[in-house]
Amino acid sequence: MTEQHTITASEYIQHHLTNLQFNVKTMTFGEGGGFWTLNVDTFLISIALGLTVILLFRSVAKSMTSGVPGKLQNFIEVIFEFVDQQVKDTFHGRSILIAPLALTIFTWVFLMNLMDLIPVDVLPSTAGAVGIHHLRVVPTTDLTATFGMSITVFLLILFYSFKVKGLKGVFLEFFTKPFGIWFFPVNFIMRVVEELARPISLALRLFGNMFAGELIFVLIALLPWYMQWPLALPWALFHILIITLQAFIFMVLTIVYLSLACEDH
Repeated sequence: MTEQHTITASEYIQHHLTNLQFNVKTMTFGEGGGFWTLNVDTFLISIALGLTVILLFRSVAKSMTSGVPGKLQNFIEVIFEFVDQQVKDTFHGRSILIAPLALTIFTWVFLMNLMDLIPVDVLPSTAGAVGIHHLRVVPTTDLTATFGMSITVFLLILFYSFKVKGLKGVFLEFFTKPFGIWFFPVNFIMRVVEELARPISLALRLFGNMFAGELIFVLIALLPWYMQWPLALPWALFHILIITLQAFIFMVLTIVYLSLACEDH
């Protein structure tokens, strides 16, 4: 990036940590929109990666053979069986949604995390050449994305709680457990804190790990060229473990929370 030689290190870091924002209220690009601000890069890249997952799985499903599978089909089958086994081991209810949801979460979050392995200047420099001054390419380093996913999981938890236990069952859980009806204020407060902690922890865990990884890559990019590869390569190899682990954790916790929502004991 040519500007790297003329701007300060703090400006370089700030540039790479700034989203391409659009103010929905004023219909203009730029910061300062508050609630009405849309992080366009997060939105578009997330959708593109989601469509990539859908098209890839659809292509493999249409060309699937019962004979000797190709390498891609074999790879997809391994992922499918791995996720399916996690659901069987963790989810104790009955739902045709949980396994597809788990597969979607794991593959989609993994691809979003995987964007962190692209050299930090490649896509922003390409975007800058066509007049786009800010571009963050890792959607999971954006709190709006991680909270969007975790809030969706939270709404599914509420849906299954009411579907399986009914209004009376949910009421009893909130007001009578674990200390009995006479301590209903304590029971209610504890349950509300527990329920709210789930989406918050889901979002912040994924965001924190991926943001830290992105920041380390940006800091490495500030070093002289002869120091970048000796540091970037080992960190990238280690980061592959992190991005896979974070996708796995998000998937497993989602299954666990939905399983708890379907249990009445």
